[in-house]
Amino acid sequence: MIEIKSLHKSFANQHILKGIDLAVKDGETLSIIGGSGSGKSTFIKCIIRIHKPDRGQILVDGNDVAHIEDEFELAKVRRKFGYLFQESALFDSLTVAENVAFGLKYLTDIPLSQHRKVATEKLALVGLKGIEDLRPSELSGGMKKRVALARAIAAEPQYILYDEPTTGLDPIMSDIINDLILDLKKKIGVTGVVVTHDMKSAFKISDRIAMLYEGRFLEVDTPARIKTTKNPYVHQFVEGLSQGPIQMKVKALD
Repeated sequence: MIEIKSLHKSFANQHILKGIDLAVKDGETLSIIGGSGSGKSTFIKCIIRIHKPDRGQILVDGNDVAHIEDEFELAKVRRKFGYLFQESALFDSLTVAENVAFGLKYLTDIPLSQHRKVATEKLALVGLKGIEDLRPSELSGGMKKRVALARAIAAEPQYILYDEPTTGLDPIMSDIINDLILDLKKKIGVTGVVVTHDMKSAFKISDRIAMLYEGRFLEVDTPARIKTTKNPYVHQFVEGLSQGPIQMKVKALD
């Protein structure tokens, strides 16, 4: 499991994460919701140590990732994770198969001769067949997202971190991605942490939802209880209301 204890992270004079605590249960999908700039992406980047926390603990199966300094030891922990980037982050110069297999030589002992076979298998899991030799420029937004998801699961991780998996997609494709996340959980038993502001998606895919606001988690609970929350901040965000305790800064138009 993943357990976060008193996690802090700042950039320059901005204190983004202010001593947060959270436990991600084995096999669950936990969604992190909150407004733009609330620190959601910073949080999951700390988990995988793209960002190094200022203080606190990040326990992954008992290992404190926050304080690992040896790159070899850190790489061993990172091998447990797949990461779906917000904008897919595919390499334009590589084919689809090469993109999916990119991490295999770094994260696994699978021989190079088997990489294309693995890529084909993972693409089939996300509903894509016969596109191995296409380039990312030839794909739609939804196909790029699915290729990125195939890459995230290629090394068969224990955990997947999803950064805004439905951003930029139309409602139908967003729901296809939601179904894929649920299907992957069922088929490969992966534990997922999802950063999203898409409440329809969060309610569909999550075992629990955590609301991040001003550097702290206001509430962590099941989707059913989040829907009926008495917390005015959480209620305003979940319902998408302009009126409430969360005040958005809006620049006036000339």
